[in-house]
Amino acid sequence: MNTLDSFFEFINLHNGEEQKHKVLESVKNNVSFRGSNLWILACAIVIASVGLNVNSTAVIIGAMLISPLMGPIVGAGFALAIYDFNLLKKSGKNLLIATVVSLIVATIYFFISPFKETQSELLARTTPNIYDVVIAFFGGLVGAIALTRVEKGNPIPGVAIATALMPPLCTAGYGLATSNFSYFFGAFYLYTINCFFICVSTFFIVKYLRYEPVKILNNKFEKQIRVGISILILVMIIPSFYMAYNLFQEKKYTQNVDRFITNEFINNSYTLIYKEIKFNSKPRKIELAFLTKKFSDEELKLLNQKLELYDITNTELNIKQDTKDIKSEILNELNNQNKILSEKDFLINNLQNELKKYKFDNSEIHQELKILFPELKNVSFGKHLLIQNTDSTKILTVFLYQIDKPNQKIDRYKLEEWLKQKFKTTDIKIIQQ
Repeated sequence: MNTLDSFFEFINLHNGEEQKHKVLESVKNNVSFRGSNLWILACAIVIASVGLNVNSTAVIIGAMLISPLMGPIVGAGFALAIYDFNLLKKSGKNLLIATVVSLIVATIYFFISPFKETQSELLARTTPNIYDVVIAFFGGLVGAIALTRVEKGNPIPGVAIATALMPPLCTAGYGLATSNFSYFFGAFYLYTINCFFICVSTFFIVKYLRYEPVKILNNKFEKQIRVGISILILVMIIPSFYMAYNLFQEKKYTQNVDRFITNEFINNSYTLIYKEIKFNSKPRKIELAFLTKKFSDEELKLLNQKLELYDITNTELNIKQDTKDIKSEILNELNNQNKILSEKDFLINNLQNELKKYKFDNSEIHQELKILFPELKNVSFGKHLLIQNTDSTKILTVFLYQIDKPNQKIDRYKLEEWLKQKFKTTDIKIIQQ
């Protein structure tokens, strides 16, 4: 065997392959969404929604691991590859059911959730791009390869995480619940990308492994299927390329603006107190404010001209110089901070007052006890909240002690009277340990 043959044998996917009829049986069993699968899906959606709501990556990953959404998508890929149109119909129907149920559950959760803030984990699912296509395709390849192995191994959980079917669906539900349809369409497009390219990658793997078709089709019909898949791939990819291009342009623009601000202002020791970049406005805008520096009209004109030197085009530079407005904004922020601090001080003061009710001067009391009652040892005391009944409570001073010698006696009356005088209370409980 020559080197080339050894190499192809080394990468041969038929090595370790499961029997084809067993793989198909497993795929068909995982397509259906009935009973437990539907309940697991609904629970996974709630978990993922909570994770997105509180911005917890770990919770989102957990939801992706228990989600059964991959079943009908992989089933559709297998069905296309072996021309099993009954399986394709069943897979499509169950995927539609799973999608609708997921959207309903996510929408209800976000509608009743008191937290409506858009977290970073939610935002990350609203603007898909070409990288999401790459992840979905190669994640689907790994999933299909793992499913056709005798030893399934670790790839399956990793595929569930990498292809990320749950978070986009939950984000789409968030968009519906908050009437933010740009979020809904962006997230649902990402979900569609993931589903489609997992299906396509499964189709390629099944074709490569030469699974026997259920129906023998003529060459013309097979060609129509390939052309249809190719057209769908282009339809799905083109918007993602456009979004990736926009993302690249925005990051490049932001970097140029930061370089402009650093060179023209920060390096000249101007204290920047406000910055906002409006990339999507027409024209684009850069709004800045400085602590003390004032710019003349000529300086502002020159700075606007310098924007082109930093490849910042179609942009207006607006420097806020109205001292009254700037001071007003700063004072409002300071007032808000002072309000928060005042509330904290009030809370701390209340806690300190509560602690004073239970606090003793231990050192002085211990010294006096050694003089007045030298026979006592291991003394401890404290104030306890006594709940007498459901309507009233009182603070009881409890005094615990041990005797130096077993048969030794103390004057409990004298001890009790002294404690009442010392603690300024008649609610004294003396206990010998």
